[in-house]
Amino acid sequence: MTALPANRSAAYRSEDIQVLEGLEPVRKRPAMYIGGVDSKGLHHLAWEILDNAVDEYINGYADHIIVTLHKSGHALTISDNGRGIPVDIHPRYKKSGLELVLTVLHAGGKFGDTDSGYFHSGGLHGVGASVVNALSRKLVATVRRDGFEYRQSFARGVPTTKLEKVGPARGHGTTIYFEPDEAIFKTTRFDADIIKARLEDMSYIHSGLRLTFIDEHAGQTYEFSNPGGLPAFLARLVADGQKPAVTDIAFTAARSGEQKMEVALQWTESTEETYRSYVNGIRTPNGGTHENGLKSAIRKAVQNYIETHDIKVKGLKITAEDIREGIVAVLSVFVREPQFEGQTKQRLNNPEMENAVDNFVRPALEAWLNSNKSAADAIIGRIILAAKAREASRAAAAEVTRRTPGSRRLSLPGKLADCKSTDRDSTELFIVEGDSAGGSAKQGRNNLTQAILPLRGKILNSEDLPTAKVLANQELADLVQAIGTGAGDKFRYEGLRYGKIILLMDADADGCHICTLLLDFFLRHMPELIRKGHIYIAQPPLYRIDVGKETYWARDDEHKEEILASLKGNARPEITRFKGLGEMNAEVLWRTTLDPRTRTLLRVEIDNPREAHEAFQELLGKDPAPRYRFIMEKADQAIVEELDV
Repeated sequence: MTALPANRSAAYRSEDIQVLEGLEPVRKRPAMYIGGVDSKGLHHLAWEILDNAVDEYINGYADHIIVTLHKSGHALTISDNGRGIPVDIHPRYKKSGLELVLTVLHAGGKFGDTDSGYFHSGGLHGVGASVVNALSRKLVATVRRDGFEYRQSFARGVPTTKLEKVGPARGHGTTIYFEPDEAIFKTTRFDADIIKARLEDMSYIHSGLRLTFIDEHAGQTYEFSNPGGLPAFLARLVADGQKPAVTDIAFTAARSGEQKMEVALQWTESTEETYRSYVNGIRTPNGGTHENGLKSAIRKAVQNYIETHDIKVKGLKITAEDIREGIVAVLSVFVREPQFEGQTKQRLNNPEMENAVDNFVRPALEAWLNSNKSAADAIIGRIILAAKAREASRAAAAEVTRRTPGSRRLSLPGKLADCKSTDRDSTELFIVEGDSAGGSAKQGRNNLTQAILPLRGKILNSEDLPTAKVLANQELADLVQAIGTGAGDKFRYEGLRYGKIILLMDADADGCHICTLLLDFFLRHMPELIRKGHIYIAQPPLYRIDVGKETYWARDDEHKEEILASLKGNARPEITRFKGLGEMNAEVLWRTTLDPRTRTLLRVEIDNPREAHEAFQELLGKDPAPRYRFIMEKADQAIVEELDV
């Protein structure tokens, strides 16, 4: 039996149980409601209000939404021309509908047992608006309905004014102005590009909706309206992927009614699958049952076509992955009672939707293949090539010296400190900046599962360079050799030697630069590693803060200020800034950065290939003009307190 520390009491009484009331749970545990307090969580506030506005459109009450990013960059206004949130007094709760929606969790008109008029909706839990209110230092709600304008203000979820009847007004709709709380979020600055991308995507999914984005900071207004719908969206995604389509025509199908569905897909020469799925207009980046139904339908339709037309594949075993390789697809479904995985709605869990989508897409795709024989032949030819390439890769991988205990790991770079385990899924390769940091990492690591590869200085900028020229660089050649897959056209996923490839750079400007160069290298020459979730970025501390016997680790200046602000008034912190990982001893590096139990890793993902391509072109391309424009546009956002020279 483990003894309790001397300062701990074994008593546990009813008085120790806390009950969080009202919106307190949201402020206490915001990640439960918005996924985190980083930039993604910040923008999720905007999506919650935006989705409420879109629900008015979906159900036939609105056709125009205006999003305004105010000049400060720290506040948004979202306005729709829907019915307007009710302002009459609720007979039971003796509050206006507006105040209930914004101050009470699980209050709303979308639970399906009222006459509110919401048949399809993205928000069914009555949580979104109240969460935004709870996490905003200020929120002002304006409603136009029944010939009048009404307004009420809030701060951190609490009303600061009563509902005010401002006066007569034309039109109808709801306007929400909010400023996220800087005490909650790491940053409260909204990114105009993220908002624009979201609105543009929505304009394709909701082809009759007009979306306006006013960026006061840039002095620009953008209009998004895409009557071409999903087929036009698919064409844009194929162009973004920069891989030619196998056929000139795409498969599209749509069904109206209570269970409305629409799909558009096309095979390309890419080696990956790309899916954009939506439920009631909300993107589900982690897929779910509707996306599983689409994948199943594609496999069955193609297999049936091959069997029906007795197409000979000469002993090849064609897998589902071969069939779907290169597919770019957009799927939009409308569900009466969607069951999302969590409040952030990343994934759909309705079990019935898998069969529903399968039964809708499969016969339609089969009919399309039979009606477009030249396109079908091109697709089948592409699938057979994928199967042959897969089998060739497997055969080649079998001839390569595998990482077994008996092998001497031939052809591995000499500076690689490899791990003992041969289980790929449990092993990690840390790419470390410099021999000094590499020495600390080698001493501090768990050598059973963690391998260390030190790099010398800044690697080659691989943007706009062919793979052959990139691999002429010794540092990058060693890296590819250690990973085991090859690069470019010779990339073979089966050769991957580590489950996680972790970029471990100094927490300063030089470290960020090297990390950016490495990310560009992986994106351009080994993108499959990013797509399959193998690339991570470590988060080493930049500061050590000692307060008496307590030690805190801060990953950056902002985190340091948060820690200092949380200390008691009489605390006298001693702050040490690390100039590099090499300054940390092995024990500290293990405790803060290498130990899976205490470290923080960021997984690298590609959400929008076009934006990723443009970002790296801007940062690392041969033309300096985009970088100059970027610096000038962002100069007023930068506050330089400490210059690293």
